[in-house]
Amino acid sequence: MSKSKVLNLKDKISGKEADLSLCNLSEVPVKELASFPKATVLDLSCNNIISLPPEFCNLTHLVKLDLSKNQLTCLPDDLGNLISLQHLDLYNNKLMVLPVSFSQLRNLKWLDLKDNPLEPGLAKAAGDCLDEKQCKQCASKVLQHMRAIQEDVDRAREKRLLREKELEKKKEAKQREREAREREARKREKAEEKEKRRKEYNAQVAALAVQEQQKKKNEEKKKKNGQAAENKKALVEPPPKPRRSLIGLMFKLLLLLTLGLVGVAAACRLTDLQKEDVCVPINTAVNDCLSWAKVQEGAARQLLQNLSSAAKELLESMQTSKN
Repeated sequence: MSKSKVLNLKDKISGKEADLSLCNLSEVPVKELASFPKATVLDLSCNNIISLPPEFCNLTHLVKLDLSKNQLTCLPDDLGNLISLQHLDLYNNKLMVLPVSFSQLRNLKWLDLKDNPLEPGLAKAAGDCLDEKQCKQCASKVLQHMRAIQEDVDRAREKRLLREKELEKKKEAKQREREAREREARKREKAEEKEKRRKEYNAQVAALAVQEQQKKKNEEKKKKNGQAAENKKALVEPPPKPRRSLIGLMFKLLLLLTLGLVGVAAACRLTDLQKEDVCVPINTAVNDCLSWAKVQEGAARQLLQNLSSAAKELLESMQTSKN
């Protein structure tokens, strides 16, 4: 609202009363009225007001309110905040019901609801309100009626809250059950996985034990086979230790004797001892051996020539047979 209108509103306030009737208002100047807290009596009758804004319920200083002969179809839900209100005129509007918070107007002493299309229960409680006494009775009975409705609303709200709490509890219980099942499932899966790993470990250990046992058996078998072979060899070929020692001794003696004879023969043949009587038979024997060796050498050569001729004839016959 502009400044000029604020001044006009100030002009309409006289003491504790603000007279805004017959101003052709369609809206209530709530902000401007809030700036005059001493104006406890407000007359808004004979206007075109269809509804009151929620901020109107902040005018808690109001004691008397006249809203008669308007076009009100409903009242704000928080109308009960007007705790100082004692006189309320709602004559000739289009109200069917009152807000539940109406029951909080504990200081209300006078009420007029004539010429409103009230619902049957509210109309019965309101009565005719044709004089001061009836309007006071209207205020009392309507407050009782609205308190009963408030109680019903409270009970319904409590039931709804209880039902919501029960639903929430059931929901939480289901959630806990689901979580418990999930925990149990995870626990069971872990136990199964652990059991699986344990079985695999035991199987590996058993396999290693079998391999080790088999290895030991194979080693024992090889050992036994080796021992048996050694025993068999020992039984089949006993070591002729004494015989070997005797043959070696005889070979050594023969070698020494041969060397001695060769040495004696060389001494008698190559030294000045060849003229001695002792060396004469020795030299004779050496000469006979040399002659015999020459004869044998000739025989050996003849034998080799004969063998060579026979080998050539054999090769020629083999080649002829192949051709």
